[in-house]
Amino acid sequence: MTPELPPREEAGTRDLLAAMALGDPGDQLRFADLLIGLGKRVFGMMLFVATLPAFIPIPGVGGAIGGPLVMLVGVQLLIGLRKPWLPRFVAERGPHRSAVQRFETVVEPWLRRVERFSRPRLPGVLDHRAATMFTGLQLVLLGVLLALPIPFTNYVFGLLLLAYALALLERDGTLMLWAWLGGIVAIGFFGVLSGALATAAGEWLGGLF
Repeated sequence: MTPELPPREEAGTRDLLAAMALGDPGDQLRFADLLIGLGKRVFGMMLFVATLPAFIPIPGVGGAIGGPLVMLVGVQLLIGLRKPWLPRFVAERGPHRSAVQRFETVVEPWLRRVERFSRPRLPGVLDHRAATMFTGLQLVLLGVLLALPIPFTNYVFGLLLLAYALALLERDGTLMLWAWLGGIVAIGFFGVLSGALATAAGEWLGGLF
């Protein structure tokens, strides 16, 4: 008998992932449906789903899909949206349940460990306008780096982005502080030092103007 899962607004990340994985592996999960009923944690789920492609073991594919999605989350936090906005072609699409089931198998033991020490705390790190802007800026930059063809980095960025997502989902400001630290190191090492981020940002801004 399948255990009853708690309401989405109260469910932990592990319960939310279990609910996503439950059902026909051939089903496609609509992005828009996954964001329903999450309250303040909705951007965490949006980022959580956006990070999944980073773990696709095909070079170039995960970053090309996940990078723009992560940037979309980051931009919305940066400009201060209260509710996420999704283009229709994104809202109507999403991962197949089989991919979520494989992902659950890999990360469930780690999520169990995170739940032992993670709890709602330091809400200012999550809700203060300046803090939200800083989180959004880091996600934009990390999304750019994820989208770039930098060898052997998809899992690195994927795990780091999961930390941001878990901090938002679990409402854990302390975890977000650690994510910020990891983001600064990753952006500095892979972005600024390699010059890749500056080049990509220049080309992106050039395309806008």
